[in-house]
Amino acid sequence: MPRSGRSRRRFTTALTGLGLLVTAAALQAGTGTPAHAATTHRVLFDNAHAETAGNADWIISTSQPDPLGQDSTPSAETDWTGALSSWGVALQKTGGYSLKTLPSGSSLAYGGTSATDLSKFDTLVLPEPNTPFTSAEKTAIMNFVKNGGGLFMISDHTGADRNNDGYDAVEILNDLMTNNSVDSTDPFGFSVDSLSIGSDHPAAISDSNDPVLHGSFGTVTKSLIASGTTATLKPADNPAVKGLLYRTGYSGNTGVFFATSTFGSGRVAFWGDSSPIDDGTGQSGNTLYDGWNDSTATDAALALNATEWLSGASGTGSGGGGGGGTCTSAQLLANPGFESGATSWTASSGVITNDTGEAARTGSYKAWLDGYGSARTDTLAQSVTIPAGCTSATLSFYLHVDTAETTTSTAYDTLKAQVLGSGGTVLSTLATYSNLNAGSGYTQRSFNLASYAGQTVTVKFTGTEGSTLQTSFVLDDTALTVG
Repeated sequence: MPRSGRSRRRFTTALTGLGLLVTAAALQAGTGTPAHAATTHRVLFDNAHAETAGNADWIISTSQPDPLGQDSTPSAETDWTGALSSWGVALQKTGGYSLKTLPSGSSLAYGGTSATDLSKFDTLVLPEPNTPFTSAEKTAIMNFVKNGGGLFMISDHTGADRNNDGYDAVEILNDLMTNNSVDSTDPFGFSVDSLSIGSDHPAAISDSNDPVLHGSFGTVTKSLIASGTTATLKPADNPAVKGLLYRTGYSGNTGVFFATSTFGSGRVAFWGDSSPIDDGTGQSGNTLYDGWNDSTATDAALALNATEWLSGASGTGSGGGGGGGTCTSAQLLANPGFESGATSWTASSGVITNDTGEAARTGSYKAWLDGYGSARTDTLAQSVTIPAGCTSATLSFYLHVDTAETTTSTAYDTLKAQVLGSGGTVLSTLATYSNLNAGSGYTQRSFNLASYAGQTVTVKFTGTEGSTLQTSFVLDDTALTVG
């Protein structure tokens, strides 16, 4: 029966299908992904260092430098050709990224006028380079990161010399970090191990606030090694270095399969194998391995979340600057678990409640939008200022959706999660959930708000219910974590 007034009763859902409605610019490729903020994140994929030698096919498209020349509106990864096309197409479909490739025969440079100059990008991806960087290139890479750029380094196992020039990715990446003109004193706080690990499924650490493990592209639990290596951390050299996924049986500073760090105003990520980014399809004649869609790992979410995190390193999206100001790591939302009642939140009557008809995730209170079985709109909002110096800002919340609707195809009742600017202008609709998301328990949702550093914004939830059959949208344990 529908609820009346403030009397709330839980309805058991008969729904078996789950779905997520997102804005038109959002991605649905293995994981439901919210639309990003208006800022366009610019990513350059390197193909100037033998990334297609041997069976390697580490390109997002054969159209270079601009993959849009192959297909300007890709809907499937096969619309672009390359073993990294799944990665490229997934980013392209969000509407929040501009992607380019540095073609073979080119050189990495920083501070010039070329269309592929690093000063025009937020993130550089080095997908298993197989020829060494020149001294000038190493200077360019290090200055790019130091001034606010994101660097994604992907290695392979030692001895993976695909073009038989005497160098593999392990040697090349270590040379970049230890033999450059900017800082050769272990600037990132780790070194790549000279190992050849046949197989493993490195597991993620437990850190619900880490934006790479819990980003808007999904939750990371495991990756895979199919002939790869690891890294050794040296936090005494750089205390910002952090291991996110570890080889089985390892922890602390050894056996790190995926690591993050910072340098200057920029960010760095390291992955110990190229198999996880391989989508199994590429140019004719290459023998490839589909690690991207491997059901035993969450490689797609890891690659995409890391790209998002790296691309937020420059607060203005300028590829060279760090945003200005200072930032102290903190959780910014007041009364995040609603245990103080309606304090600090602006909400419709009855939304913030300890009514037992729906269980809170923790404590007694939660925010319960809709659920009356009649036409209704409920809202929940809080304004917050994100400091200008913060290079990361992650909005997260736990959501439970309970419905009496039995359809598996039509969204009758919806909940929008939005970011509003001054005057109530909608800056971004992060996601739209519906009765199709109904299920038992709470699910954590996370979104990157780093592009709003230096602004006062309002986080707002709007639940809209139709005239019959209730849908309850229940929120708890919110957070906006900055650093």
